[in-house]
Formats: sequence, structure tokens, C-alpha cells
Amino acid sequence: MLATLEILLPVFGLIFAGFACRRRGVLGPNSASELNRFVVWLALPALLFDTMAHATWQQLYQPAFVATFSIGCVSVFLLTLFMRLMSGRHLADASVDAIAASYPNTGYIGFPLGMIAFGSASLTPTTIATILVACVLFALAIVLIEVGLQTERTPHKLGLKVLNSLARNPLIVSPIAGVLFASTHVALPPSAETFLKLLSGAASPCALVSLGLFLAEKRPSEAGSRGISLLLTAFKLLGQPALTWWLAARVFGLSATLVEMAVVLAALPTGTGPFMLAEFYRREAHITSRTILLSTVGSVVTLSLLLLVMGHRP
Repeated sequence: MLATLEILLPVFGLIFAGFACRRRGVLGPNSASELNRFVVWLALPALLFDTMAHATWQQLYQPAFVATFSIGCVSVFLLTLFMRLMSGRHLADASVDAIAASYPNTGYIGFPLGMIAFGSASLTPTTIATILVACVLFALAIVLIEVGLQTERTPHKLGLKVLNSLARNPLIVSPIAGVLFASTHVALPPSAETFLKLLSGAASPCALVSLGLFLAEKRPSEAGSRGISLLLTAFKLLGQPALTWWLAARVFGLSATLVEMAVVLAALPTGTGPFMLAEFYRREAHITSRTILLSTVGSVVTLSLLLLVMGHRP
């Protein structure tokens, strides 16, 4: 548990740094939005492009693992989306809630935790999971948000508007550009590599500081939002890993090690991606930010217990 806590402490430290800076007046009322725009338009696109530009077919071709992890994520996403729509939530807001319940923090927590528990064998599955989460799940949420925000109801005109919005969205364009670049089999110049590494390295810390800035703002909460956050947290920390275990062990028959890796990756707390989307599209983000906070705190216990049951003592 101490090793898991050591991984999660920097997450809390960065969130607290943003929180303290806002409460002390060091950073202004627009700082959360502006810092988040930096992440969405520069840092995260650089990370997505760099990840896809260096991914090889041999690394990515694990169809059973891909199916296990992606079905687990998408199932929780669609269940949450349906529940929130049935409660009267707007499609854009329901989509943000859905990704908050299904978006594991594979990038910031998955890699170091995987190395501690499984060693270097965890790198490829974690890379696959990161690509699925950051590209596929993110893209699904963005498409639904864009559909919800468009006022045009004529099908072909609505489709054109959504496609136009997606074509200008850096979180969609950057991984596609990375895939296209990888297909050329041309190495990136060292200066471009350094540029991408510097920008992508800023994505997680800046997103966490931005989250802390947002949490520091005093704003009224919707009735019942605390209960919704707890429900989304339960989906993330309990429902998603349970479903992933069933898929990995009973449906696709993965090896014991891959089953464990898939479950641990699914059990990770909610990453900052949903908060970035909520801020980028100017949707109410209090449910999302609380879910990130609750799931990160709760994962200290759930991940430690899960690793203990599996026989790993970090």
C-alpha cells in the first residue's frame, strides 16, 4: 500500500498546488480554463501524436487484450450515458459524466504502478490501454458531445457540422496525424522529438494543477451531485474492473498475467481527460472533478487490496 500511495501522492500534490495557488490569489479566476486550454491545444495533442507515431503494429496487435479492455471501458461508458440521459441530463453533460465513470488514468498512474507490480512486461499492455483510452474512448465522448451541442436537426447537415467540429479538434486530429506519420516509416528529427517530449511531459502535471484551480472555485452544486459522483466512482473502481476480469478470464481466456494487468488497468482512478473535456466545452465540471478526486482517494485502498489479492505486494 505504501508504494501505491507513493505513486498517488504526486497526483494529490499537483492538485493541491493548484488549489492553494487559487485560494491564495496567486493565480486568477481564469487560470483553470487558460491552463486547460494549453493542455488541450498543445500538451495533450503532442502526447497523442508522439504515442501513435512511435507505436508499431507488433506492439499493438493483441486483439484479445484490445477487445477485453475496450469492451470493458465502452460498456461502462454506455451504461452511465444511458442512466444519465434517462435522468434528464443533456447529451453533452451525460457524455462527460459517462467518460468520467470509464476513463482510467493509464498514462499518469498506469505505467509506474504496472512497473512496480509486473515489471517491464506491463509496458505493452499499458501502452495499448493508453491508446484505447486517449484515442478511442476520448473520440467517442467528443463525437457525442459535438452531436449534443449542435442545434441543426437535419441529419446530413448535423453530420457535416459534427465532422467539421471534429476536423478542428486537436484531440482527434493529433492521433490520426501520428498514425499517418508512422505509416511513412520516417524517423522524427531530434529537434522535433525534443519539442514533442517537452510538450507532452507538461500534459499530466498541468491538467492536475488545472483541476486543483477548478476545485478551489466556490460554486453552487446541483442537487444530488455528490451522490452521482459517488456512483460514478463506484462504477470506475468496482464495476469496470469486475467486468474486465469476467471478459479477460471467462470470455477471451487471456493468460493469468494479462488478466491481472487488464484488471489493474481497468481499476485505475479516473484520469484528468474528462475534466479537460468539461472545461474545453464549457460544461459544468463539478461532478467530473469530484469523481476524479473521490476515485483517486478510493483507489489507494482498492488498488492496494487488488494487488494484495493477486499476490503482488508493491
